[in-house]
Amino acid sequence: LHLSIRRQRQMCIRDRREKSVEELSEQLNGLYRDQFNTRIQKRTGQLGQTHLLSAMKNDIARIKTIITEKQKSGS
Repeated sequence: LHLSIRRQRQMCIRDRREKSVEELSEQLNGLYRDQFNTRIQKRTGQLGQTHLLSAMKNDIARIKTIITEKQKSGS
């Protein structure tokens, strides 16, 4: 089970690396909105899956890293 989750995450990273900076920026904005809404749910006691916040934080960091790499390489 753990191996299949790792493969899915690697596939997701590959898919993100193929996207343009504009597409990644749109995805990043969506994640920021989702993160905000999830934080509100957590603070109001409506969120049962608190692990989602750290997962979103990690996804945001991954996308920002890919955007920075693409901007430095000029593609």
